[in-house]
Amino acid sequence: MSYRPLPKQVTIKKSSIDGLGLFATQNIQANTILGITHISNKKYLNGFIRTALGGFINHSETANSKLISCADSRDIECGTLFLKTIQDIEAGQEILLTYKMYEV
Repeated sequence: MSYRPLPKQVTIKKSSIDGLGLFATQNIQANTILGITHISNKKYLNGFIRTALGGFINHSETANSKLISCADSRDIECGTLFLKTIQDIEAGQEILLTYKMYEV
């Protein structure tokens, strides 16, 4: 078994939005949970540690994914946030999120 910090259907590439971004390597259906983006840890800035999935996703007001909590994902562990697609994403398309996590 080898370690993969990203799910197989996602890669990191140069983004036209800002720096690097997450891109689909294959078609991804709406309502797909791609994996964990943030893990709760009060020792870190904003109370979370970001994973590779959470660290490279760019903002868009017309996002094609969203963050969900462990309750929404049916995961038994709390303190984690997951990335879920909200529309079909084609191979080569950037995966985007509307940043709301750190709003007061």
